Amino acid sequence: MTTNFDLKSEKTMGLAAMQGRGFYYPFDLALDSNERIYVLGRGHDYDTRGTRITVMDMNEEYYGTFASYGQGDGQFMWPSSIAISDSDKIYVSDEYSHKISIMTLEGEFISSFGQLGNEDGEFDGPNGLIFDNKNQLYVVDHRNGRIQVFDESGNFIRKFSSQGNNEGQLNLPWGITYTSNDRLYVSDWGNHRIQEFSTDGEFIRSFGSKGEEEQNILHPSSCAVDDLGNIYVCDWGNHKLKVFDKEGNFLCSNRGEGSLSKWAQDFLDTNVQEKEARLKADLVFELESFKDDPFTESSHVEKLFWCPTSISFHNDNLLIVDSSRHRIQVFNTVQKL
Repeated sequence: MTTNFDLKSEKTMGLAAMQGRGFYYPFDLALDSNERIYVLGRGHDYDTRGTRITVMDMNEEYYGTFASYGQGDGQFMWPSSIAISDSDKIYVSDEYSHKISIMTLEGEFISSFGQLGNEDGEFDGPNGLIFDNKNQLYVVDHRNGRIQVFDESGNFIRKFSSQGNNEGQLNLPWGITYTSNDRLYVSDWGNHRIQEFSTDGEFIRSFGSKGEEEQNILHPSSCAVDDLGNIYVCDWGNHKLKVFDKEGNFLCSNRGEGSLSKWAQDFLDTNVQEKEARLKADLVFELESFKDDPFTESSHVEKLFWCPTSISFHNDNLLIVDSSRHRIQVFNTVQKL
């Protein structure tokens, strides 16, 4: 299908680093009221130093890091999602410990809630987090296949959906987004689709499916919605960003256009031998064996998305967390050609 829409790459932010300026396997991000960006690092490769939160802004100014790997207050094992309330409190979900931690913007621990289970207020691998305009927190209860809603203090309010494959049911859901018309879009990872609900949990529609070329979504991890109702999907399994109109019709897709970030350029400027080696390297190439294997292709070609996990808007820019490349790719919103 040919459309008059496209995506324009703006820049790349970030650097692979387990300490100091950078992040290692980032999974999600959130912005506070001063537009500082809090990037949630999942970490690992058998090195836990990357499990932390890195603070920066859109000009790539670096403001430090906080949090660490562990099961104590203010620590995480498998952090998955981050959200910031209207009162500038940070909320982080942890799939391993089955809880939500609440912290200040400076990283001071406030409290936590949740434990393993399937009763109200309990979780089995909590994942995506989002606040609505009433400052209610929606938590994607990953392995329980449902959404739970809490107030800012972590008190249970309501829940909806259940584990399954039917419309309105969820199978290992991952991300969630909220729009100003009181709609929720859930990335139904196990069912390869995006589902739309009201904030009361009423099922509205779904789109996407595994196998159909233009509608093909393989394990979506996150989505975002613009003011026109266009829906931007992190197609995690296909290593793509896909865009659909408000009716769910395919508009365009992008495999990624990553470039050197400011931080990466600073690193190369102070490590001359690595800079010289990079200048000699062939960074854009094609191999026949990659054509049917996007994971392997993304692992070899630097500019491509490699396991994108989260997408969100900052003004007119899209911020895509490119997890296995340890960076954020920034695009302008869809433009008419």
